[in-house]
Amino acid sequence: MPLARITTLIALVLIAVPAATVHAATRMPVGFFDDPSFRWSPSRSQNLAAAAAAGATVVHTTANWAALAPTRPVHPSDPDDPAYQLGDLDELVREASRYGLRVMIDVTGTPKWANGGQTPNHMPKNLGDFATFVRLLALRYDGRNPGKGEVSLWSVWNEPNLNLFLTPQFSGKKIVSVSNYAKLYKVAYAAIKSENPLAQVAAGETSARGRDRRIAGQSDTVAPGTFAKLLARIRGIHFDAWAQHPYPTNRTAKPLEKVQYPNVTLSQLPTFEKSLASEFHRKVPIWITEFGYETKPTQPRGVTLAQQSAYAKQALTIARNDPDVQMFCWFTFRDNPGNPWKSGLESTSGSPKPSLAPFEYLAHSIDGTTVQVKAGRPVGPIPIFVPYLTFYNPVGSLVGITYRVVDNTGKLITAGEPQGNLAPDGSVTFTPTFVAAKGHTYTVTATVNDANGNLQTRMTTITVS
Repeated sequence: MPLARITTLIALVLIAVPAATVHAATRMPVGFFDDPSFRWSPSRSQNLAAAAAAGATVVHTTANWAALAPTRPVHPSDPDDPAYQLGDLDELVREASRYGLRVMIDVTGTPKWANGGQTPNHMPKNLGDFATFVRLLALRYDGRNPGKGEVSLWSVWNEPNLNLFLTPQFSGKKIVSVSNYAKLYKVAYAAIKSENPLAQVAAGETSARGRDRRIAGQSDTVAPGTFAKLLARIRGIHFDAWAQHPYPTNRTAKPLEKVQYPNVTLSQLPTFEKSLASEFHRKVPIWITEFGYETKPTQPRGVTLAQQSAYAKQALTIARNDPDVQMFCWFTFRDNPGNPWKSGLESTSGSPKPSLAPFEYLAHSIDGTTVQVKAGRPVGPIPIFVPYLTFYNPVGSLVGITYRVVDNTGKLITAGEPQGNLAPDGSVTFTPTFVAAKGHTYTVTATVNDANGNLQTRMTTITVS
């Protein structure tokens, strides 16, 4: 796609004010996980722009400790230590906001110098080394460092319920991966929150399935439901969401294929959500940080292009109808010769697959945030995330806000033009002036502008309990 065309599309996405719908839909960030396209491709800027035009407002990326610090830093707290190779991550975090995209970072993988020369799926010898690395990233991307961008969405360790990414899973017949993960998670959570209190941190990043027992000749795995249940028994675990990868159990299975819990594909999300609420004694938001279908002919065992289109539409609709799901990231955006997964919505040439159009339509209609309020009470402050404006303005900048609130009948409830200041997490907060009524939902459309005429329009659904 020509760059001029992409730029035009991005401008339309950022400026357009969607018409109010009669029935306010649950809203959440929608985006992609695709480091080869967004960090390492010569066309990475064009790819980010095209992803934003396709309705994305979040990019999931990996901070692989083993790759970003392949040798031991002499000064581990100094990001300018020559051992750190942060250039491509820096660029993504900085440039994503240019296209109105927030960044979510998953920190994972141990370098050899930190685990005795072993593969990245082994625990570090000293948890303090991991904490130092995570703290460095959290401080670097806390929104207060000019030119570095901001990250306020985090998760810890990729698929720790699989031996492929965290070993060992068992000691004899006992599951030990959960306790090891808890050690990693606790120090990472504390490091992130210490440097960036506004950050949201997800636990889990769990794969859809596991066996919960050792089978000779097969890699050890633990089911995500089991993993979460055991993690709940460990004291001191705090998190803002659970990140889950509810892939089907094989490349061609339908999105709602029946699986046996404690495995968690899309069909078992409701059961998983009830279990999380019971185990952790609160409602737990779900971030779907990986989901996708590979396509033929580039993946001979994948689904057809028509099937990918139908399944993408179905998966997004399932997520949209689940009030506990608060993020959805498709893996990947574009097929890439360096990426064995061929689940992109675009081919390697950049031509759209049939799945791109329905994904784009749904992404634009779903994207935003959802806030729950109490009936009969004045609505409190509402945060609006405007990463596009953070590209041009430092933290604390004064911005203008023009907002409208309509209820589920389409009636205009209130409107206003307050001002606010950009927070370090890329948000601006304002308080609409009305009292929430029982049985109603409300849609807030807010356009935020800076002194130079840059603007971004965002939407929020307010549900009432």
